[in-house]
Amino acid sequence: MDTESAQQAPVGLSISPKTYTYALHEDPHLAVAPPTATGETLLTRGRFSYFHYGCDGHQDAGWGCGYRTLQTAISWLINKRSQAAQQVPSIREIQQILIELGDKPASFGGSRDWIGTLEEFYVIDALFQLPCKILHTNELCATEVLQQLRSYFVEYAGFIPMGGLSDAASKGIAGWHGTPTGEVYLLIVDPHYVGVPGSKQQLIDSGYVRWMHTSELQTSAYNLCLMLQQ
Repeated sequence: MDTESAQQAPVGLSISPKTYTYALHEDPHLAVAPPTATGETLLTRGRFSYFHYGCDGHQDAGWGCGYRTLQTAISWLINKRSQAAQQVPSIREIQQILIELGDKPASFGGSRDWIGTLEEFYVIDALFQLPCKILHTNELCATEVLQQLRSYFVEYAGFIPMGGLSDAASKGIAGWHGTPTGEVYLLIVDPHYVGVPGSKQQLIDSGYVRWMHTSELQTSAYNLCLMLQQ
């Protein structure tokens, strides 16, 4: 499904400057070795910050993974567009954007209601007017889907927010790796970390940034947001 202009309502919300209590780790995907010694590896091009549960003092463990994946994606877009003055919205600001767009009722503000890939797209579209493609699949490991992801990384190499139905844990994709025998791995950036990560290596060692063989992903319908930013 192409969603180039699904939400065109202007957003009047001013995104406030942010001061984080500790520096967010940048580009943890670059510190992960490929899953096999041979094969083709394609990675997200451009910088992004790793947002995770509680990283800005907002305690969202258990419900905020979609917001954190969205924040990571927005940090990639800001860096890709060299818009240093643009701020990554907080969870509360994301909720307000969705309220102003008419996607959510006023009671959504300040709630612990989660968001999915479509809401993430609405926010990206409202803030950046960026064409996106929502890839919906009932079988993420299908050959044609994995080839679409490879083509996306070849052409755009963006950061891909992903969410599932039975697999309700939102996560991001920051790489694609194919082996000579046809197996495929996806580089997953998982926002469910709680605490202050001491290093990128700690995130890798604890499995929050890792290559996942596609067979490890749950049998679930997935929505992926492919941002068409060169």
